[in-house]
Formats: sequence, structure tokens, C-alpha cells
Amino acid sequence: MPIFNSERLRSARLLAGFSLRQLEEQLSFRVTYNSISKYEKGQMQPDPGTIIKFSQILKVTPGYFFEPSTIQLGAINFRKRNGLSEGEIELIKEKTKDKLERYIEIERLLNISSSFSNPVGRKQVKEIEKAEEMAEIVRFEWGLGTNPIQNVIEMLEENEVKVIEVDGSEKFDGLSTYVDRKIPVAVVNESFSIERKRFTVLHELGHLIMNLQLESEKKKEDACHRFAGAMLFPKEEVIKAIGEKRSNIAMGELVTIKEEYGVSIQATMRRALDLGIIAPLTYRQFCIRIAGNKREEGLGSYKGDEKSRRLMQLVFRLVSENVLSLDKAAALTGLSFAEFNSVFHGSTGDDDSDIYSPNGTAFSTAWGDNEPEYSVDDLKTINPHYESR
Repeated sequence: MPIFNSERLRSARLLAGFSLRQLEEQLSFRVTYNSISKYEKGQMQPDPGTIIKFSQILKVTPGYFFEPSTIQLGAINFRKRNGLSEGEIELIKEKTKDKLERYIEIERLLNISSSFSNPVGRKQVKEIEKAEEMAEIVRFEWGLGTNPIQNVIEMLEENEVKVIEVDGSEKFDGLSTYVDRKIPVAVVNESFSIERKRFTVLHELGHLIMNLQLESEKKKEDACHRFAGAMLFPKEEVIKAIGEKRSNIAMGELVTIKEEYGVSIQATMRRALDLGIIAPLTYRQFCIRIAGNKREEGLGSYKGDEKSRRLMQLVFRLVSENVLSLDKAAALTGLSFAEFNSVFHGSTGDDDSDIYSPNGTAFSTAWGDNEPEYSVDDLKTINPHYESR
């Protein structure tokens, strides 16, 4: 007989955005707050009628509550700002677990196993400056050279790091953890600007791969900042673009670098300070000037595409091979059936039938019905080296 999974009830409640009291209200007080709490702790089992009511309100199937929990998050490095509540933190964790479970289920169906290898090994990092070297090693081991990384998220996924984007408060930056002690996971706020998203994901990579032996959390954060900056804008390229010593750097230079390397103006100035290109006073003066425009509005933007298509490609493969139905595939991707069906079939939503139909205006005006066929002689006229087959 299937066993009710108490963790699933808690996850579904949090993902739906309900507190215990709010779920009690949604159930018209037919199930008490205390009973729901006991169901979630595994101290009581709900009857079939209650399970159906839970599924209706929380918008999941009744079978969802009987599925095993397939992943367990390890120790979490959580980057947040003051004011982020415990409830918001728990919701972000649940969203992360939910997306990861679907991702890993898709890989399981394709017999894909993760085999992450830490490119920097296990050596201790006892100085912030060592993070610069760690970035150089990663770029070398992953064959990145010193060129701009066009798509950071895709690059990480190619190297067996799972990247999850979740919607959350502006107070949430990112988190990093390992699943089953072997799958590295970097989570980022999906509402961030493209430059901030790139930097944050690489900052989380720093936490995942560097054996940080620094005496304070602040220094650990500084080391991961240094690592992310060096990954985005390597020292060699910084010196080429800016020079070895500067008394000041023009905003136009910084915007150009931002658009090419996908690194924010603020992060570039920090790189210049860390590498001794500018003096601390110059950096402080810059920070004062930029304080009123931390989002860098009107100061250019990275033109690249910062997202991964891997998960959708895997799901398309499963549907094409008839392993998954369209509705199951939609559930695994988190899309509605209509949304997934449209994406799977490549529908643009526009009426472009004329463009692709030989009888449509786009083709009928270009080609007549009585056009002659090419002969071998015609082909030899176009290409004297052509040999008929």
C-alpha cells in the first residue's frame, strides 16, 4: 500500500505560499492547524478525503503525496540581505528542491549520471588573493582561455554544475549546496539583471569548489567575489583593456567592458582596485558617484544570452522518443500543458503559414510553375569542377 509522504505535504504548502494557518482557512477549518502540523511531521495520516482536498487547494495530483522525496540538499551556503524572513528562506529552499527533483528525474529517465570533478582539488585557500589563482586554474581546466564567457549558466552546466533560477525577494542573492554529496548546485535570483546573475552564479561556484580556510564569513565572501570577478574578467584581459596603472577610468570605458565581458561597472572597478591598477581613494570616489545608481541604469548592458536550454532539450528528447507524454513533460518543466505544447511544436503564435507554404505569397511571387529543371550541363556551367554522380 502506498505510504503518505509527509514531506510532500509541507513542500506543496510552501510552494503554494500558504502558512499552516492559511491552509486551515483554505480548508474552511474542516482540518485544523494542529492536524495539518501533525500530518507534516508524520505523526498522523490524513484520510483519502482530506488528501483530495489538499490536492485541490495546493494544485497537485493526489498521487503527488505518495511520491518519494528523491533528493536531499546538503549544507547550504545562503547569501541573503537583512530583512529576509525565515518563511521566505524556507520557500526558496523548497523551490530549489522542487526544480532539482524535476531536473534529476529527467536525467534519470535518460540514464544520465552526474560526474562532477572539482577542477581546483582540495587544497586549502587561506588568503583572499589565492582566489585569483583558483579562477585561472578553472579557466585552464575547463578550456575557457581568457576570452569572455558568452553564457555562464550554460558553461557551468556543461561542466556538471546544476544552475537553478528561482523567483524570490530582492533581498535574496543566491545559494549553493551539494545534492547527495556529489552534485554541485548554484541557485540565483531569476529577477536579477544579466550581469548580476552572471556574477552571482560564479560567486556560488567559488563556494562550491574552493576549500576556504579564512577566519571570517566576510573574508570568505570577499574571496568568492574575487573569484567571480577573475572568472568574468581575467587579469590578463583587465590589463589589456585598462592598463597597469590608472589615476581614473572613464565611464565610457567601463560601459564598453560591461557590454563585452558581461561584468558590471562596479565589479570592473573592484577588479581594478584588487589588481592595484587604481588607488583606494579613486575607488572610494567611484563608489560615492555610483551610490545613487547601484542598478547601473542607463549605463549599457551585456548583449549575450544568459540561460540554459539543456533541461528543455532533454525533455524534448524524452517526448520525441515517446518516453514521456506531453502532459507529464509539461509537469516536469513547470509549464502549463498549452505552454509546453506550443514550445515543443515550435509554434510562434503568429500566422506564418504563407511563409512556409509553397502556395503562399512569399513563394508564389518568387517561383513560377513552369520553371525548368537543372541539367548536368547547367551545373557544370556554374561549377566547372562538378562531376556527375
